[in-house]
Amino acid sequence: MLLAAAAVPAAAAAWIGVTGVLARSELLAAQHDLTALRDSFATSAEHVPAKGVAAGAPSESAQERLARSAAGHAARAHDLTTGPAWYTAAQLPFLGGPLETVRGIAQASDRLAGAVLSPLAGAVPRLEAGARTGGIPRVLTRLESEAPAFARAARVAAEVRDDAHGLPGSTWLPAVDRARTQLSDQLDRLVPQTRDAAVAARVMPSMLGSHGQRRYFLAFQNTAEARGTGGLPGAFAVLRADRGHLSFEHFGNNTELDSTTTHVNLGAEFTAQYGNNQPESAWANSNMSPHFPNAARIWTAAWRNHTGGRLDGAFAIDPGALGLLLRATGPARLPDGTAITADNVVDITQRDAYAKYDNIAQRKAYFVDTARAAAGRLMTAADDPRMIPALLSAVRDVQREGRLQVWSAHADEQRQLASRPFSGVLPDGPGPFAGLVVNNAAGTKLDYYLDRSLVWAPGACTDRGRSVTTTMTLTNRAPVSGLPEYVTQRVDYPSYRTHPGDNRLLLSYYAGKGARLTGATLDGRRVGMIPGVERGHPVYTLDLELPRQSSRTLVLHLNEPEADHAPTILRQALVTPLRVTVKPAGPCGG
Repeated sequence: MLLAAAAVPAAAAAWIGVTGVLARSELLAAQHDLTALRDSFATSAEHVPAKGVAAGAPSESAQERLARSAAGHAARAHDLTTGPAWYTAAQLPFLGGPLETVRGIAQASDRLAGAVLSPLAGAVPRLEAGARTGGIPRVLTRLESEAPAFARAARVAAEVRDDAHGLPGSTWLPAVDRARTQLSDQLDRLVPQTRDAAVAARVMPSMLGSHGQRRYFLAFQNTAEARGTGGLPGAFAVLRADRGHLSFEHFGNNTELDSTTTHVNLGAEFTAQYGNNQPESAWANSNMSPHFPNAARIWTAAWRNHTGGRLDGAFAIDPGALGLLLRATGPARLPDGTAITADNVVDITQRDAYAKYDNIAQRKAYFVDTARAAAGRLMTAADDPRMIPALLSAVRDVQREGRLQVWSAHADEQRQLASRPFSGVLPDGPGPFAGLVVNNAAGTKLDYYLDRSLVWAPGACTDRGRSVTTTMTLTNRAPVSGLPEYVTQRVDYPSYRTHPGDNRLLLSYYAGKGARLTGATLDGRRVGMIPGVERGHPVYTLDLELPRQSSRTLVLHLNEPEADHAPTILRQALVTPLRVTVKPAGPCGG
């Protein structure tokens, strides 16, 4: 009996060792299938059988076969790591840490492959089949029917991510720790994508006219002159959506709406923060707030006052977004034959046009022609079912860079959109937050040459939370000569001497709710900040002169009530992306 009792731990250890090796093999096989699945979506090769995967039923797509194979491997890995031996060993102090993590990884992989990726892999071929047989209207009908599956997948993905984050992160076995970190990182990227897909499935059909024709204001933002939502609202269009078919009813530029006054109640905080800039009557200042619904409501109200026509919402894109979309569709052509491509659209619209045209009216007409040509190419591609996968991939890239913002005038749709980054909503929840927003105060077109960086560094814990130091550096790369006068002209007419290429910015820092500024320095010297509030966030603004070929550094010292984890970062999409460094924060309190 004693020999038998002594043999039990050895047998259990051997069992765990053998099943652990087998489980690792199954997880690697599942990972191989998932990589092939991702590649198959990228190439839309749904009829090419995957190597090593059974052919399955004749109607089963390559994506479905890969997802089914991955789910089978993950389920077997989960089965291999369950049972009394694994459960008991995982409870052992210290020694059981890696086993608990392995069990958790296997279970997470099982749920991820079976309840998240398999339904999505089955939905995509059905959507593509709808595109082939009935075009865009059939795709929208299919998408609506798949909405519950997308919602369930998003919910399960979030649950799996939370479970993965709860696994031991530091054990005596580094290989297991790396696997846990890799899984968590993948889930952190996957969960927002599944949520985006779920929201799109719920609102896209109606927004694209499945249940009645829709009209939207589409703003092309000029990021050479920064505004809170991105850039100056220059060229614009009115977009019509009818059962998925997109067309344009009107193209114009900002001069058409310059004299239009709107009366939109955006709340006392908005009035206090921006009222002096007259955003409801000065079109150039209509989108100073980074909260996109504010600009969208002003724009749609202006169009109604100007024409009497009601709009169902608003979209905003910029030349960077056009570049990403044209990379999927191929180049557009201007009336003079000039090719507008993914590689040149930003430079053409944000830099070269100012040198090409001295006449303002001609230049604005050129911007409208460019917008019309690019938009026409996109509309042609959107009507081609074969282009849908590439377009959806490009739209995802545009969303990732924050270069697409969407607002619906229909309250139920807007509630769904507001939870996603592409809504352009300034989050109003608690927790650490860091946002660097600039508005061009000089009337120049010099923000093409603007670089921005932000470093968020947590400090000591205090009785009010934690001290935080935020360091922001802005660099003006404008050359000392060679720029057109329209690019460098100062319509702010400063009382001090300036040189061509010097810029002026209203720099605003958005802190977490309840944060308090304790000190600020500009280039090492103490400086006063203008306080404000927007959507509950303390906002600290500085009127900053930024000479050509120079950098200036603003350092803010704050007390944040909640700073035990990384902050939510507000990223204003300009020509050059914001560089962000977040230093780790340990927990405060006992």
